[in-house]
Amino acid sequence: MAAPGAATDAERIVTRLYREHGAALTAFALKLTGGDRQWAEDVVQETMIRAWRGADRLEPGVSPMPWLATIARRIVIDGRRRRRARPPEVGEGPLETAPAADGLDRVLRKVVVAEALSSLSDAHREALAETVLRDRTVAQAAEVLGVPVGTVKSRVYYALRALRVALEERG
Repeated sequence: MAAPGAATDAERIVTRLYREHGAALTAFALKLTGGDRQWAEDVVQETMIRAWRGADRLEPGVSPMPWLATIARRIVIDGRRRRRARPPEVGEGPLETAPAADGLDRVLRKVVVAEALSSLSDAHREALAETVLRDRTVAQAAEVLGVPVGTVKSRVYYALRALRVALEERG
């Protein structure tokens, strides 16, 4: 067993590989990643980890650069495939500030609209209820309310104007 802090053969080999080929491998990875320095450095790091795991495959006297370049290229290809397979990431802002659909806005709108409707006269509220809420024609609403068609039209018109003003007052 090696003493604590003593480097294994694989560690010495990878250290030598990085010292001799690290700059060239980084330049190659930069080309593969389209100039993304952080990604290129991650590729080089992962390449060195895989080289450490496969240090027994290295043959003395044979340049390891083609092997390292193949590993780096495969890592970049895998990274691109992974990025295409997953949905786009959320923006830079924290998730705590992202709006969530909790239904509170919908409930608040209902309360504000209900308050605004209650500020209308009974005649205006009834005209709106028959035409808008119950989806009746003006003629049908007039028949139900027992008033002339022109009166329903007038009440709906003025009710909508009053409702708009009431809603604007409430924000």
